[in-house]
Amino acid sequence: MSSTVRLLVRITTLPGRGREQTDAYERLAPVVRAEEGCLRYDMHRVSGDPDRFVLVEEWSSRAALAAHDVTPHMIEADAAGPAFRAGPAEVIELDAEPLA
Repeated sequence: MSSTVRLLVRITTLPGRGREQTDAYERLAPVVRAEEGCLRYDMHRVSGDPDRFVLVEEWSSRAALAAHDVTPHMIEADAAGPAFRAGPAEVIELDAEPLA
């Protein structure tokens, strides 16, 4: 059984504020990807909607994800998000293994 943690994070910004989300992601992504245990950290814009995004995260373990959540850069990013986001992100944890 895999200990990998896979997340989909749905993000919606305030109308017309999607660029602020992409700017924040572009600054944050290289730092997060360098964290121990980060296997994937990729953001995608929802096709046809400049203010909606899906972040795909994969972590080697729950411990790696927990450590990520309390890094200074994530605490800062979480504090800055409400300025341009329409509400809290929706975090969806996926089962460790895909269905057949």
